[in-house]
Amino acid sequence: MNKILVTGGAGFIGSALTERLINDKNNYVVVVDNLFSGNIDKLPKAKHNNLKFIKCDVNQREGISEIMTTFQFDYVFHFAAFVGVLKTLKNPVGVLADLDGIKNILDLCKNTGVKRVYFSSSSEVYGEPVELPQNEETTPLNSRLPYAIVKNAGEAFLKAYHDEYGLDYTIFRFFNTYGPKQSRNFVISKFLNFALNNKDITIYGNGKQTRTFCYINDNIDACVNSFYNEKFVNDVLNIGNDFEFTINHVAELVIKITKSKSKIIFVDPLKEGDMTRRQPDLTKMKTVFTKKHTSLEEGIKNILKEGLFELEN
Repeated sequence: MNKILVTGGAGFIGSALTERLINDKNNYVVVVDNLFSGNIDKLPKAKHNNLKFIKCDVNQREGISEIMTTFQFDYVFHFAAFVGVLKTLKNPVGVLADLDGIKNILDLCKNTGVKRVYFSSSSEVYGEPVELPQNEETTPLNSRLPYAIVKNAGEAFLKAYHDEYGLDYTIFRFFNTYGPKQSRNFVISKFLNFALNNKDITIYGNGKQTRTFCYINDNIDACVNSFYNEKFVNDVLNIGNDFEFTINHVAELVIKITKSKSKIIFVDPLKEGDMTRRQPDLTKMKTVFTKKHTSLEEGIKNILKEGLFELEN
C-alpha cells in the first residue's frame, strides 16, 4: 500500500487530488491542512477507509515532524500554500513564511525515507511573458512578487535536495485551474458568484489581459497520470490549458451562461500581479494527458450542474 501525504489537502486542488487518490484502495492518504484557506467540507468520503485528516500547519516544524515520523510516507504532495493574488499582495510576510513549510517538508522527507515529493508551483513564476507559449526549460522565471518568489525558491530547494541528498521530486507548474469547490478569490468563481447574484462584475484594467483556464478534472488527470506512470521524475511540468481568453470574454461568457443581469464594470488596474498574458507550452503535459481539454463553456456549465457552487452574498 502507498502511504501518501497531501499537504493543503482541504484546499481546492488538494481536495480534488485526494479524492482521486483514495479511489484507489492501494493508497492510504493522510491530509494535513491548517484550514486557514482550506475547508474540511471539501474533503471527500473514503470508500475504502483509507483517508485520515489531521489539522496541522506545515510551517510549524513540531506538528508536521510528528506526523511524518509516525506514518513514514512513501510519497508527499506538498500543495499547502498561501494563495490568491489580492490576498498574497496584502500579506507578503505571510506568503514568505511558506518557505519554512517547504524546508520542513523536504528535511523530513529526506529523513523519513520518502521516495518522491510532488510540489505545486505556479505559472506566476514566469512573470510577464518574454516568450509564448511559456516553456518549462526556456522561459525565464522573472516575477518578483512574494508568491512567485516562494514558488521559485521552492523549486530551487527541491533541485538542491535532490542534488545533495538524492530526494526525488516532480514540480507541477499550475496555470489557472477552476472548478466547483474553488474559493471566491479566483476569476471564474468570483464572476459566477457576481452573476448569479445579478451583481456587477468588476474587472481590473481594460479586461484585455488574457488567461488560460484548466478545468480541475483535467489538472488532476495530469497529476495522477504523472504519479502512477512515474513520469517527469526530477523534472518540471506545466499543467493547464493553452487556449487563451481575454478577461472580458470570460465575464461575457459567464453572464451569457447564467442569463444574468450583471453589468461589467472596469476599475483601476492592480499595481502589480496582473500579468498581460498567460499561455503554457503543454508539449510535456500532452504525454500524460491525452484527452481533449474541457472547454471553458463546458467547465462553467459543469460547475453549475454539479450543484456544488454555493452563493455568497
